[in-house]
Amino acid sequence: MSQVVNFVCSPEEAKDSNFLEQRIRKELALDAQTQLEFRWRKRSIDARQRQIKVNASFDVAIITVLAPRFEHQEFKLLAPDAPVVHIIGAGPAGLFAALQAVTQGLKPIVFERGKDVRARRRDLAKLTKAHELNPESNYCFGEGGAGTYSDGKLYTRSKKRGDVQKVLEWLVQFGAKEDILIDAHPHIGTNKLPQLIEAIRQQIIDSGGEIHFEHKLTDLDISNGKIERIQINHSQQIPVAKLILATGHSARDIFELLQCKNIAIKAKPFALGVRVEHTQAYIDGLQYHGRLSDDYLPAASYSLVTQVDNRGVYSFCMCPGGIIAPCATADGEVVTNGWSPSKRNNIYANSGIVVGIEPSDFKNESDPFVCLDFQKEIEHKCWMAAGQTQKVPADFVNGRKSTSFPRSSYQPGIVSVQLKDIFPSFVYERLRQAFLDFDKKMPGFITNDAVVHAPESRTSSPVLIPRDPISFQHTQITNLYPIAEGAGYAGGIVSAAIDGLNCVEKIAQTLVNL
Repeated sequence: MSQVVNFVCSPEEAKDSNFLEQRIRKELALDAQTQLEFRWRKRSIDARQRQIKVNASFDVAIITVLAPRFEHQEFKLLAPDAPVVHIIGAGPAGLFAALQAVTQGLKPIVFERGKDVRARRRDLAKLTKAHELNPESNYCFGEGGAGTYSDGKLYTRSKKRGDVQKVLEWLVQFGAKEDILIDAHPHIGTNKLPQLIEAIRQQIIDSGGEIHFEHKLTDLDISNGKIERIQINHSQQIPVAKLILATGHSARDIFELLQCKNIAIKAKPFALGVRVEHTQAYIDGLQYHGRLSDDYLPAASYSLVTQVDNRGVYSFCMCPGGIIAPCATADGEVVTNGWSPSKRNNIYANSGIVVGIEPSDFKNESDPFVCLDFQKEIEHKCWMAAGQTQKVPADFVNGRKSTSFPRSSYQPGIVSVQLKDIFPSFVYERLRQAFLDFDKKMPGFITNDAVVHAPESRTSSPVLIPRDPISFQHTQITNLYPIAEGAGYAGGIVSAAIDGLNCVEKIAQTLVNL
């Protein structure tokens, strides 16, 4: 017999296995002689009151043993004549689509413009230390996509979109800790993700699939509303039957290619702003009522949202114990993002603070590139303001220009620039007002020890690739399946992975019905 036991305890008690066992026995009215086994089911921290609590939930087996937390997926070897699905992009959407294809008896052939995770790491080092940007291998492009070297946060609100649990269980099967099945805000860590991504790649290959790196989609051959062939690296011509487009939010050349081929795309709302950095101790003090994170409490995070002039301004991709990274994908631009190691033990905390941007903010709102062009404009202005380098324009949170900054985790360096010289007034004024509001919600959020870095601009795709909501097919091209962040249908690792799973399910159904 097994059951679920819930209670609230202190952070110290939550780490004490003897206390937990005695508390579970008390909750179930069991004596000390009754055999039991227990494990964490869910946990979350409640720091709203000065006395911090842990919401604890346990699976408990009485006079028996607990069943495995989940059944590992069996990936069988594909048949030699298995139908082929071509996938463009090896981010979470592309990789999970490939895994799902294997389970459906379909052969995935994945083309990734960037390099594998190990080779990619060397290009990131060059970007950070020498400002040398490889436009095909960077924080956004390469095996695992933007998430591989940008934290691995797994929290999602997309639970109605598909099987979140399946995504998390597959991540555990390929090397993530079971904690991601337990924690309210699961997180893997940039230092752990590469090995996990390599394990997924190996499984796809072992099952009979293919993954090709440094293979960039450069053209499409279309006839009668169907893609007949794709071109790779401006030379190789490959016939396709089903083409999944999982290229991520920064593959601007793909949007341009679709436009050139008269394939419908649309401007899409996105968000843009800055990345603010405090010391982690400062955020701990604000969130934990003066207490610092320790062996019992993780590095504190925050989530903030407000409305300014009928537009949302909110925190985005908050990274406790994290680092701000250079995430440009082309020369002549500056882009920031944040990530955390698995232990979240860096001395700084950072978060995007971004303003919602709508196509209607611009005169030519019907232009599919109107939001993308604005994104490019801001990134280029930041590059110019930083001396045409990968340094970032930065300022104190209080808006005063200064030549003296606290140390920043952004390794290429920072340059003092007033942010009102970077952003148009409809963005700058909303950011300014939002910081004042956030300081009321988290007293002390505005401090001279906090620095804002500009811009945080790759929050989501500024372009939508329209598709049928049922079949996932492009509304115009019958065998093109645009998915996940790059197409405008996801926002993070888990939601992108779910979109990949769901898309392949739809493709498998069409093949069965042939």
